[in-house]
Amino acid sequence: MWKYIGKKECNEFLLSLFLIDEKDNKKYINKLYSISNNIDKNYRIYKILKRNGKYRTIYEPSKTLKHIQKQILKNVLEKRQISSYAKAYHKGVSLKDNALVHVNKKIILKLDIKSFFDNISFYQVYSSCFEIELFPKSVGMLLTQLCTYDGHLTQGSPTSSYISNLVMRNFDEELGSWCNNHNISYTRYSDDMTFSGDFIVSDVIRLVRKMLYKLGLELNQDKISIINNSNSQYVTGLVVNEKVQVSKKYRNKIRQEIYYIKKYGISSHINRLNISSSEKDYLKKLNGRILYVLQIDENNKEFLEYKKYIRDLIS
Repeated sequence: MWKYIGKKECNEFLLSLFLIDEKDNKKYINKLYSISNNIDKNYRIYKILKRNGKYRTIYEPSKTLKHIQKQILKNVLEKRQISSYAKAYHKGVSLKDNALVHVNKKIILKLDIKSFFDNISFYQVYSSCFEIELFPKSVGMLLTQLCTYDGHLTQGSPTSSYISNLVMRNFDEELGSWCNNHNISYTRYSDDMTFSGDFIVSDVIRLVRKMLYKLGLELNQDKISIINNSNSQYVTGLVVNEKVQVSKKYRNKIRQEIYYIKKYGISSHINRLNISSSEKDYLKKLNGRILYVLQIDENNKEFLEYKKYIRDLIS
């Protein structure tokens, strides 16, 4: 389709994507190529400490590059369909949707993809998101360059999450189909894969490892988790043994705080906990935690009463 088009047509294609707020067409094109050719200068790279004591590298795009990536996400990527097995990073799907599939199952197997974004390559991004069938080659390569750093996806770019779902689409569909044929429920939330049902765990692990290898990805051996229904089963932080709900520990902490507020008053409660924030800020944060419980269990009468109580205090 794009075999015989030239530079003029490619530039017109780029202009039609509205990636930059620039009315001068020549400046628009020049700016895109300038950023693409100096992509390393358009990121601030830093590390944050994870719970396990290791560090995660964050690639924060410059203000201009971040705007471009948001436009690529809105005007290009979100028009592309992802797999129904992918439960993260797209509108209308929540943590609860990821957990619902796995309620009341005999076994839950959780697998993690090692260094997920870092191991999704420039070529995989190009071939899954900006391929020649839909984009002139020079345009597709430029868009890929604007969405990657040093030949891979980054944590910190607005486009990376949705791109990862597009790259994994065929993987999700193939694995999901196999699971359906074996009465296994499967979902993927970013790099976290969850399987539930009554099945031979080693068969699933062996298949997933083989399929990931074809994509240049690998399992994180330290994060393989098998949970049977005699224990509390968690999927993306939510309990799924009998129904989807926030953990008892999380709910009990809120109950305790409400109890002390009622017993001692908000000022005494905050002083007792040595909290430096204002009463209003503390109550807003507490209200947010209550809303999280209600997001998962919207008809919980107890927490609906807490919601009303805290909002009355705020007002």
